[in-house]
Amino acid sequence: MSKNERYDEGGISNSFASIGHFVKKNWHFILVFILTFIMSTAVVWYDANTSETIASFALSEYEVGQNADKTIIAKKAMPEDVKYPIAIEKDEVIIKKGFDITEEQYFKLQKMADSPVYVDYRAFCDKVLYLILVAVLWIVLFNPVLLRKKVEIKEVVLECILFLIVFFVTSFGMKNAIFQNPFTLPVMIPSVFSAFLVAILFGQTSALFFSALLAMGVLGASSFQIVPTLYTLAVCISSSRIVMKIERRIDMVFASIMQAVLSLVFITFLKVMFNGDFNDAVFIFPGLAFNSFLSGILVLGFLTPLESIMNTASVFRLMDLSDQNTPILRKLLLTASGTHQHSMMVAQLAENACKEIGANALLARVGAYYHDIGKMEHPEYFTENNIDTANKHTDLNPSLSVSVIKSHIKIGVEKAHQLRLPKPIIDIIAEHHGNSVITYFYNKAKEKDENVSQEDYSYPGTPPASKESAVVMLADVCEAACKSLEKPTAQRLEKFIQELINKKIESNQLDNSVLTFGELTKIRDTFVRILAAYYHGRIKYQNQRDPDSSTDGEADKSLSSDNKSLSSEIKGEK
Repeated sequence: MSKNERYDEGGISNSFASIGHFVKKNWHFILVFILTFIMSTAVVWYDANTSETIASFALSEYEVGQNADKTIIAKKAMPEDVKYPIAIEKDEVIIKKGFDITEEQYFKLQKMADSPVYVDYRAFCDKVLYLILVAVLWIVLFNPVLLRKKVEIKEVVLECILFLIVFFVTSFGMKNAIFQNPFTLPVMIPSVFSAFLVAILFGQTSALFFSALLAMGVLGASSFQIVPTLYTLAVCISSSRIVMKIERRIDMVFASIMQAVLSLVFITFLKVMFNGDFNDAVFIFPGLAFNSFLSGILVLGFLTPLESIMNTASVFRLMDLSDQNTPILRKLLLTASGTHQHSMMVAQLAENACKEIGANALLARVGAYYHDIGKMEHPEYFTENNIDTANKHTDLNPSLSVSVIKSHIKIGVEKAHQLRLPKPIIDIIAEHHGNSVITYFYNKAKEKDENVSQEDYSYPGTPPASKESAVVMLADVCEAACKSLEKPTAQRLEKFIQELINKKIESNQLDNSVLTFGELTKIRDTFVRILAAYYHGRIKYQNQRDPDSSTDGEADKSLSSDNKSLSSEIKGEK
């Protein structure tokens, strides 16, 4: 065997191995896409079977007395029946090119059109090929690179279900005489409902990509009519944008009203663009407004069970989790008050930084609230909770101290799973330290043993895979480290925070977060602004003394004197 032949065989085997690995890793996504494609094809097949077509031409193209422009021959014999009491012989010429169509011939055409024997195979194959094109576009759009997040199976399942519903409704809506007009068809398409759901449950980027796919689906299902397609695209994009500003469930009512108004604006523009008349405005305008408003109300009803089943980080779920009266946050306040205060500050830093870079500020804030819930098990081993007690690590071996410190990540993730927190929140808990080295205890261990393994003194997590997780990591380390900074002026804070960010970059902790250097600069400036305001100096009051430099009696006496002086000043002002 020649070298080239061995190389070719090796390349082929590697290709098959790669395909096998891909299928094994993504079999559930592939299965969902196959099932969706089969069901969409079934809709197309039934549509082709129930369409009035003969030999790939519509019955509406013919009428009695018309001069036939083609010859149509019966493929099969058809006996008489109750509805059509006339027989058709196999290979019978039904109409002949160049001859006028008689009433009997037109009646036979109707019989053939109404029979499942004559299926419009050309139209069927065209739509199947079109569905393949849509499937390819779906795969291209919904990949981690463009979506900037990992696509979950629950998202794909819901979007496939919504696509099938829209495709089915559009296909069979056109069979009704009321909705055959391209301007009336959008009245019954649940496009706003679909866009609302996807945007709230999975974010605006997913909703925008899904809007394009829904519009493509409507284009194919409506026999490639441009008006319902453009309308679907417009209302889906506007719906996706509107719901990103809501924070309370009652806001969905106002979002529905706003979308109802926009729907009327869109259909008006389309009527003007395509020279449509307004004779049917009495039906279309109220119908579209009702469709949009009802979609918002239905979304409110579906959200609660879907949030529970899919465990998604929707805006409403995050707002519920941000409530400081939730049992877990109240327990954190009572058992680890220092950690709770630290988490509140980290949340403020992360939220404002995410607003500056266009990331999900609410997700970052809630993730920061919960990022250290693992410290509740052993709060005394974390310095922020040791205000009036000795440091527990003083007499411990560095390896034992590190095991306690590292355990708060694992315990936090376990608690998060028990609480059924959304996956993005769990990811923040697991990733907020990445796999960075616990420097303090690593250096202490090296003093005793130069050959100590750095891996043993590193956190067990993985570097942040999202912008929100990375911002929480940076906010966590900056908030904690700046407490030890002497004279925290804005200039010193800026230099110190930049050094902390640089260390994270050098240790490859931000490699997977897709943060740019420009965004890191905005994050740094935000942290500096907030922390500089937090650590601002105060004016020293007259006769103020250091409590450690006087006895209790002298302090009380001084305080009494200050109170008298303050009282006299107030009286003087009056």
